Amino acid sequence: MRRVTTTTPPDLWHHYGRARAATDRAVPGRIYWTWGQDSGPGADILGDLTGLHVGDLGAGAARHAAHLAVHHDPARVDAIDASAAQHAMALDLYGHLAPRLRLVHAEVTGHLRAARSRYDVLYSHFGAADFSDPHALLPACAAALRPGGQLVIATLVHYLNGEPAKADAVHTDIPSKGPNGEQATLRRWVLQEHVWTKICDQAGLTGLSTDVLPASGDNPRTADTLLIRAFRQR
Repeated sequence: MRRVTTTTPPDLWHHYGRARAATDRAVPGRIYWTWGQDSGPGADILGDLTGLHVGDLGAGAARHAAHLAVHHDPARVDAIDASAAQHAMALDLYGHLAPRLRLVHAEVTGHLRAARSRYDVLYSHFGAADFSDPHALLPACAAALRPGGQLVIATLVHYLNGEPAKADAVHTDIPSKGPNGEQATLRRWVLQEHVWTKICDQAGLTGLSTDVLPASGDNPRTADTLLIRAFRQR
């Protein structure tokens, strides 16, 4: 019998957020939807979360999810991330918030496909929607939402180097580094508004609205934020 070998891709989020986690272990008192995370609308974008089941898609260290769990009285927030390193960091920072905060180590699209009609609200804050094929992710979001449930996405209006967003649903390979410093690439989807609109419609999401949140300051690697809201049909 032929032996099949598999390799696990390197965790390209191994180092992300570690410096902050070493000194800042608090549950954030507020969250922002802009790329700079220092201005603009907060959690009220999601509406009243009291008693609702919420999913954070690509939650990283789960800071946003922890804020919602502590300050907005949901039934539960699932913070979902495929990175083993980010999941471990989230457990270390906020594992004590269980069971209201549930930290899930899973590939987001696959998790959603297995969670039909489970969630009242799903959101991606520069998370899974930026790093997953939208033709797979958005239908999975629609299926995982309960009828009338809401999806909110905060994503880049343009690339951080100033290049415009793509006019089709294609990714760009972004230079990155593996856990040991080796060179790697990370797929990122930065799409024009009409592309997001089309894919949401194809996925069965309705009531779509979009807003552009301007960047604060003039940092050369800052960017405007595209805020997308859509709903599963009732």
